[in-house]
Amino acid sequence: MQGTVGELGEFGLIRELTSRLPRTAAVELGPGDDAAVVSAPDGRVVASTDVLLEGRHFRRDWSTAYDVGRKSAAQNLADIAAMGAVPTALLLGLVAPAELPATWVLELMDGIRDECQVAGAAVVGGDVVRGDTITVAITALGDLQGRAAVTRSAARPGDLVAVTGWLGWSAAGFTVLSRGFRSPRAFVEAHRRPEPPYHAGPAAARLGATSMIDVSDGLVADLGHVAEASNVHIDLRAADFDIPAQMADIGQAVGVDPLTWVLSGGEDHALVATFPPDTHLPSRWRVVGEVTRPAGLSRTGTVTVDGARWDRAGGWDHFGG
Repeated sequence: MQGTVGELGEFGLIRELTSRLPRTAAVELGPGDDAAVVSAPDGRVVASTDVLLEGRHFRRDWSTAYDVGRKSAAQNLADIAAMGAVPTALLLGLVAPAELPATWVLELMDGIRDECQVAGAAVVGGDVVRGDTITVAITALGDLQGRAAVTRSAARPGDLVAVTGWLGWSAAGFTVLSRGFRSPRAFVEAHRRPEPPYHAGPAAARLGATSMIDVSDGLVADLGHVAEASNVHIDLRAADFDIPAQMADIGQAVGVDPLTWVLSGGEDHALVATFPPDTHLPSRWRVVGEVTRPAGLSRTGTVTVDGARWDRAGGWDHFGG
């Protein structure tokens, strides 16, 4: 499609965007009315929202519009899976400059649509407005299918800590891109398009997971939220993490210990959960630590690695350092 967003106009843009969207069985009424209707047979809806801002969360010289669409959908749908729910629907709020090529927005929607299909969800509506900076706001919905939500606050001493999905790949890819390179491609693509293990979230709930969270800000930082909410301590074992040879090679080339990416790098959207110690976990889950009681007078909510505080930089705070 030739032309810009401004030339296409608000309603022309909406018409082009919605024409690209399939429905799923959960969608009773899709885009085109005042609101969508999504079935919720469980009687409860799991909801999460995120905002991506150009220059802070993505760069157009690093990622295509399709990449940005996949990433924006993935990070929201991963939150749904981390509650033990099945993603059902997604809504898009888009701010775009009038001079933005219309093809960029259509490719963005293609990426969002395709990531939703991976997770089993559908785009059901949203809004577009004119603004100076591209901003993508996503709201994702999910269904618990009769199960209790898996929260951050029920980890218990003695529980196993296990992860599934990639860890450190996005951070390694970001480091590569920051130095002006585009390879190794697998790590660059992991930064551009994370691949959350959506189906592992509901499966973990069925296995009896006591707590769960997706790794968006870094494993140690995110497990810190679990430890604090559950009033426990978590200890990780460095030797139990898998560091691919190619990641180790990147680390050697740039002078970074790859374990730093694994423990502190975010945006992989892997899932980390705690399970009762007698749980038989499928091979996709890797046990990497244990939930314990705080020793002596040490405060709860702490995460250690091999018994020591992890003091390397990591985690993300939009209003912090």
